Amino acid sequence: MKLNTRALTAQHPHNNSPVVLVHGLFGSQDNLGILARDLVQDHDVLQVDMRNHGLSPRSDEMNYPAMAQDLRDTLDAHQIEKATFIGHSMGGKAVMALTALAPERIDQLVAIDIAPVNYNVRRHDEIFAAINAVSEAHITTRQQATAIMREVINEEGVIQFLLKSFADGEWRFNVPVLWDQYSQIVGWENVPAWEKPALFVRGGNSPYVTEAYREALLAQFPQARAHVIAGAGHWVHAEKPDAVMRAIRRYLAEKAN
Repeated sequence: MKLNTRALTAQHPHNNSPVVLVHGLFGSQDNLGILARDLVQDHDVLQVDMRNHGLSPRSDEMNYPAMAQDLRDTLDAHQIEKATFIGHSMGGKAVMALTALAPERIDQLVAIDIAPVNYNVRRHDEIFAAINAVSEAHITTRQQATAIMREVINEEGVIQFLLKSFADGEWRFNVPVLWDQYSQIVGWENVPAWEKPALFVRGGNSPYVTEAYREALLAQFPQARAHVIAGAGHWVHAEKPDAVMRAIRRYLAEKAN
C-alpha cells in the first residue's frame, strides 16, 4: 500500500539520508510537523498518513507487518533507497517492524515514547467513545464536536489533536477497523535483533517506556540508547519539542562523524 505523503525538500542540501516521519494512533502526517520544520533545513523529509488514517487507503488489516510493508512500498514509490525513520507511538512500532522486513532500507531509527512490547492495556476507550459520540450526533463543525468531546475527555490537548482529523463532518480515521484491530495496535511480535544504534526518546512522566520493558527492548535493539525528557508525557515532542529535537540531532550527528 502506497501511503499518502507530504514531501519536503531540504533547504540546504547535504549528503544526509531522507527522513520519514511516522505518526501514532489517531494521528496524521501533520503530527510530527514540529520536527519536520527543523529537519528540513538539511534533510529531505517525507511525512506519511498511516493506513486507516488521514488520506491514506483503508484496509481491514491493521498490524505491524502490514504497516511496515506500507512504509517499504512508500519508499519504493518515492524511489528512496534508504531513509532515517522517526516514529511516535504506533508509528515507532511500525518502524521497528520494518527492521524485520527490510533492515537494509533503514539508515537510522528513532522511536518516540514507545517500546517493542505488547502493552495488553486499553488506553484509548475514552477517545473511541468521544469520536463515536461526534459521529452519532451528525454534526459538521469543529466547535460542535469540541463541545461533545469535552463531555467524555477532560484533556483539551487531546481533543484539539483529534480534531485535526475532523473535516467536513467526517473523521479521517477508519474507526471501526481501529476498534476491531486495537489488540494488534497495542500488541507486538518480537523482531530479530537490529544491530545498529537506535534512539528511544521517552517522556519522563509517560508509562509507555519503563524499566520493566528494558530487557525486551535491548533484546531486539541491542544498540539502543534511551533519552528521557523530564516533565513530559506521551506527547513528548509536542510538549518539549526543543529537547526532543536536540536529542535527535545529537543521534543523527553521530553517524556523520
